[in-house]
Formats: sequence, C-alpha cells, structure tokens
Amino acid sequence: MGTQAPPTPPESYDIRSKEKNVDDWLPITSSRNAKWWYSTFHNVTAMVGAGVLSLPYAMSELGWGPGIAILILSWIITLYTLWQMVEMHEMVPGKRFDRYHELGQEAFGEKLGLWIVVPQQLVVEVSVNIVYMVTGGQSLKKFHDLVCPDCKHIKQTYFIMIFASVQFVLSQLPNFNSISGVSLAAAVMSFSYSTIAWSASVEKGKQENVEYGYPSSSTAGTVFGFLSALGDVAFAYAGHNVVLEIQATIPSTPEKPSKKPMWKGVVVAYIIVALCYFPVALIGYWAFGNSVQDNILLSLEKPTWLIAMANMMVVVHVIGSYQIYAMPVFDMLETMLVKRLYFSPGLMLRLIARSVYVALTMFIAITFPFFSGLLGFFGGLVFAPTTYFLPCVMWLAIYKPKVGSLSWFTNWVCIILGFLLMILAPIGGLRQIILDAKTYKFYS
Repeated sequence: MGTQAPPTPPESYDIRSKEKNVDDWLPITSSRNAKWWYSTFHNVTAMVGAGVLSLPYAMSELGWGPGIAILILSWIITLYTLWQMVEMHEMVPGKRFDRYHELGQEAFGEKLGLWIVVPQQLVVEVSVNIVYMVTGGQSLKKFHDLVCPDCKHIKQTYFIMIFASVQFVLSQLPNFNSISGVSLAAAVMSFSYSTIAWSASVEKGKQENVEYGYPSSSTAGTVFGFLSALGDVAFAYAGHNVVLEIQATIPSTPEKPSKKPMWKGVVVAYIIVALCYFPVALIGYWAFGNSVQDNILLSLEKPTWLIAMANMMVVVHVIGSYQIYAMPVFDMLETMLVKRLYFSPGLMLRLIARSVYVALTMFIAITFPFFSGLLGFFGGLVFAPTTYFLPCVMWLAIYKPKVGSLSWFTNWVCIILGFLLMILAPIGGLRQIILDAKTYKFYS
C-alpha cells in the first residue's frame, strides 16, 4: 500500500492565501512601512500641482475681495474634508479602507458605492495625468526656447513625447513607497518654483499702468471668467483622490492607528501648500494686475536663467505628480486584470498594462492641449465632488451626526458650496475650451 496522500486544504484557505498574494503584489497594499513625513511630501506633490502657476490669473478673473475669500475658504474646507478622510480610513475596527472606492462602498453599499466613486476618481486621476503631460511638454518647450532662442523650432508634440518617455520608465516602479524618492524631489521642486514665481514678481515690482479691474470688457466674459477661475482654484486643491491610498502605506496597530502620523503629515503639507499658494496668487496679481498670463512664468520673462530653471523644476515636479496620480489607476487596472480577468500577476502584465495607459494619456495630451480651459472644466466637474463634498456625504452617511449639531451643519455647508462649484465652474471652463479651439491647429 502506498503512502496516503495528504489531505487537501479547504478551498477557503486556498482562496485567502491567493488573495493575500495578490494584495502583496498590488501597488497600494504591497508595502506598509511608510513614515509620517512620506505622507507630507506625497500630499504636497499631489496637491501643489502646476495649478499654482495659474492662481494669479484666477485672481485676475475673481478680483481682490472674492479672490482672497475663495482661496482661504477653499484652504479651510479642503483641510476639513481631508481630516474626515484620514479619520474614516480606520473607523471600522480591524479594517482599513485602503482605497477611495472601498470607503464609498462602506457609505453607500457595495454596488452603488463603486458607481458613485470609481467613475469620478478615474476621471480625476486620468484627467490630471493628461493635463500633466501637457504641462510637462509645455515647460520643456519653454526651457528649450529660453536656453536656446536661435535653435530650430521644435513642435510641442515632440516635447510631450520626450516627457512621456520618462513616464514609461518610472511607471514600472511597483508601489507608493518605491516612488517616494521621486515624490520628495517633486515636492521640493514645487516649493522652489513657487518661491521663484513670487520672488521674481516682487523683484519685477508693480508694473506701470497696472489695472486690477476685470480683464474682460463684456459682462458675459466677466461672468464666464469668474466661473472658470473657480474651477482653477478647485483644481489647485485636489489631493484628496489619493489620500486614502497614501495612508494605506503607513503601518497601523490598534495602539498606534495610522491616522496620527498621517494627520501630522497632512498638517505639515497644508502649511507648505499655504506657503506656495498665497504668496504666488497675491504677489503675482499685485505685480501684473489683470494682464497676467494663465501661467505666471510666462509673464516673468527675465532673468532668463531663473525662469528657465523654474520651468525645469516644473518638469521634475510634474514627473512626480504624474506617478502619484497614476498609482491608484494602476492599482484599479491591475486589480481588474488579476481578480476579474484572472491574469497571473507578474512583470509582463505590469509592463504591458502600465505602458498602454501612459501611451493613452500621451496621445490625448498631444491631441487636445488646451491647458487652462481643461483645468477649469475638469476642476469644476470632478474635483469639486471628490474634494469638497463627497467626504462630507460619506461622513453624514456613516456617522449620522445629530440634525442641527455643529458637525451636521458644517458638512451641509461644505456640500452646498461644493455642489455650486460643481455646477458653475465647468460652464466657464467649457467656454474657454471653445474659444481656444477656434484658433487651434491639430498637432502643431
């Protein structure tokens, strides 16, 4: 008689170990040993986008009073909703909501939660990636034109391709912790070019015959400009789409929950954000008034070496930002391929899936590079919900604060303001895109 075969393990065990292996491979959940300062620079990189450079222009469309009010209000509201996200990450004992849509499912139910959150989150992340492709290409072109004014003219399309080539390589880094070096460099750069932008404006001083009235001569133009500027501001405060994914990389135990180090990181990040945003917006507008361009670096042409350097910093920062926003998309993509379509996790799958995604964002960026209109349009349409009021709706659905209490009241105020932003801002952005598209030649 031969030896008896060992008993087969129960199927459930097999499935569990398989799921654990997959989770250890997926980008968001594979590495949980981040320090609190990782969350600082990931958040700075995610938030201080190239959006900061369009703030003086947004100020010119909003005017002094409304402009300052909206900047400060946005800073407070988004810090509050970010605090909610950090708190909700581990509100169910023994469970972590590592992804935005998992929190959505807890709040709105399995099916509905996915349908509410995933489309919005994907549109946000993909549109940021497209806008960053354009920004990266534009800044590279500007750098080239400044350093070598007599060189042969090279199309912006090629610069976007050069920028994308870096992303093809970096997108193979497996998870958030492996891009922390890239992210740190990006965060330092964003602080540096913001400082260059406002200090060069101070140096230039208030321009002669500077005007602070609304730039548009018609009432319609002024109103549309105002709405579009609201979208620009919304776009500037959009780090919430990746906040749970960043927090997922921080270790957590019942005694030491991840929300403490995460919140510490977020507060430091927000102080840095304020130091980047307020000086650039206010000093840039003060110096150039309503003649400021939609990217402040374009208004500051001299000293050439400094502006060239700032443009290169934008490129480095956008390289890092692209990765931070692409990581949750890669995570969804790979989850779907492995868990739904049963591909086996591995290097080849990652190489093909991620390269296809980078190529797609590159193609769209080359085809439609209307930079500022895109910001206003996307800023209003999808950043407003995920940043300004979706966290509040989830908070109300999960914690059910007493009607009339401070928490209840605060959340409803945020929801109403965010909803107005979502309706109004895209109108301005869409008009801007239509105006830009009239004069645009494809693949120029």
